[in-house]
Amino acid sequence: MNAKLILENGVVFTGRAFGYLQETVGEVVFNTGMTGYQEVLTDPSYYGQIVVMTYPLIGNYGINYEDVESQSPKVKGFIVKENCTFPSNFRCSMDLDDYLKNNKIIGLEGIDTRALTKILRDTGTMKGVITLEDMDINRAKEIMKNFSNKDAVLNVTTKQKYHIDGMGKHIAVYDFGIKQNIIRSFIKRGCRLTVFPATASYNEILEVNPDLVFLSNGPGDPEDLKEIIQNIKELLGKKPIVGICLGHQLLALSLGGRTKKLKYGHRGCNHPVKDLTKNKIYITSQNHGYYVDVVPEDMEVTHISLNDGTVEGMRHKKLPIYSVQFHPEACPGPKDNDYIFDEFLKLAL
Repeated sequence: MNAKLILENGVVFTGRAFGYLQETVGEVVFNTGMTGYQEVLTDPSYYGQIVVMTYPLIGNYGINYEDVESQSPKVKGFIVKENCTFPSNFRCSMDLDDYLKNNKIIGLEGIDTRALTKILRDTGTMKGVITLEDMDINRAKEIMKNFSNKDAVLNVTTKQKYHIDGMGKHIAVYDFGIKQNIIRSFIKRGCRLTVFPATASYNEILEVNPDLVFLSNGPGDPEDLKEIIQNIKELLGKKPIVGICLGHQLLALSLGGRTKKLKYGHRGCNHPVKDLTKNKIYITSQNHGYYVDVVPEDMEVTHISLNDGTVEGMRHKKLPIYSVQFHPEACPGPKDNDYIFDEFLKLAL
């Protein structure tokens, strides 16, 4: 069945629909990874977004139930050049088409994804509608106007506190849309975890007396999360705090820094980052649309992006506070930055 992607600027791409055949609206973004489409689909940081994969063939190793980053896909739509209908892998349980159908997500294939990516790079990230109708731009803009992603974190956070046993350090985790491999990375190091909803107060965190507070990744604009920022402010100086991605941005805001939206974001598993402390360059996995524009006065930059020079890591000059913008837990990869979790744990009480 034919379907269209209508962009906010009026550009229209026509292709073929697959997956769940129902109209969707979201922010259109692109991911440059050659593999890892299953991790992309299930990463809560993509909540509210229509994801374009720049690699031309997607679905070739199918879907399994092990490589998920959350219980279900979080994207609003999925765009590929070619959807592989005959996947080949010994771990494959179903193909991409059935997976999207089962989770009520529309896919679009057969469009020029390179041309679309160039538009997003030149014009910037924008809203879009995938539709099965012969829709005009005015109707599409009306649908886009009603779309908001401000409650994204509330839609992906855990609904209640839960515990994971371990013999090591006790980590209080603020779940803003945490990837499962972050949890696995702490478990692998023997940590005991208490995972809290994003709405948990700072008093609830302090009541469990953790050795370390972790601020997770998640979707949306960090400046929308005023109450969360206030809770983090109340924790400053009381407990060691570390963060990844959205957690990194929220930490900056709580310390008096500022964040800003990137033109088209960093999404993929091939982004070069320099660790200024080690004087080494690493290839990183990234997924974010915002960055720390003004570094707080008491923080020093530890990592920078070699693509655009943006801040990728920072550490407090006096307090045990450390955060990174990239995803050291990777999934699908690379695994170069796993050492960050060991650096985190060095700050624990």
